[in-house]
Amino acid sequence: MAKLNLRPLDDRVVVKPEDAESTTAGGIVLPDSAQEKPQRGKIVAVGPGKLMDSGVRGELSVAVGDTVIFGKYGGSNIEVDGVELKILRESDILAKVL
Repeated sequence: MAKLNLRPLDDRVVVKPEDAESTTAGGIVLPDSAQEKPQRGKIVAVGPGKLMDSGVRGELSVAVGDTVIFGKYGGSNIEVDGVELKILRESDILAKVL
């Protein structure tokens, strides 16, 4: 992916969701309307961290390049340069894939 002209604020991250499965395990091809929303993706940008009451920025637990699992309906969907992306808060991320 080319350089992203987008910088998330505070504890937000930008995720590029993986493509939805287009076939079932049995080989049946699914139309777009029947495909489930992907809940897994790769982080392409991270914010500087949440500003605490003490004035210090909290560190994020994720970094660019990490593969994560997020809630099905969490975050906001956007399109930048023809690429579908999702902006999430760090708290919307459920797990990091190792």
